[in-house]
Amino acid sequence: MDQKNYHGSILPVDVATVLNSQFNRGAFRVMKQGNDDQLAVQIANNETLSGGQTALTVIIQKIEDGVSVKIGQQALFGVAASLGFSIFSALRNPWSLLGRLDDIATDIESLQLTQQVWDCIDAFARSVGASQELSERLRRLECDYCGSANPVGESNCVACGAPLGGIQPHTCSKCGYVFKTDEKYCPNCGTIKPVDY
Repeated sequence: MDQKNYHGSILPVDVATVLNSQFNRGAFRVMKQGNDDQLAVQIANNETLSGGQTALTVIIQKIEDGVSVKIGQQALFGVAASLGFSIFSALRNPWSLLGRLDDIATDIESLQLTQQVWDCIDAFARSVGASQELSERLRRLECDYCGSANPVGESNCVACGAPLGGIQPHTCSKCGYVFKTDEKYCPNCGTIKPVDY
């Protein structure tokens, strides 16, 4: 099961709505189930169309500062059987492929379903300003002395009291880019880091 977390102003119901509008047409149908905090979205072949049957389940769950999206393994047995039948028919009579072109096109589209779903979710997340990068509120720094996690900006370790100034990120005085303490130049604009860091 593949999983991605998106942090930002994004809700499970928003992701489910986008998946519904993108895939509930043509060769696929979409079914949703769940509540505002956790939704399961199943995308499957439309039974009235040709080609092998397939289904894919997307679980969207609310997490702190965003959503977690998990995509299960796509059921490809029906697609494989349909493609196998097309190959077997072509071996017996190559002209039979003409009658199965719609089936083959549907099967090829079904094989790309998982990637299409990820592309759709990624594009939506970007459009609302969400990303896989942790929000500033959730970032943590590890204390060099005891290994405890500390919020960014904390002057002393919350566990052992050791000073954290040496590991805190700094911003460039010219462009505002965040850089590490061991960098001598800003990676964004090349400005030399002031000596007082």
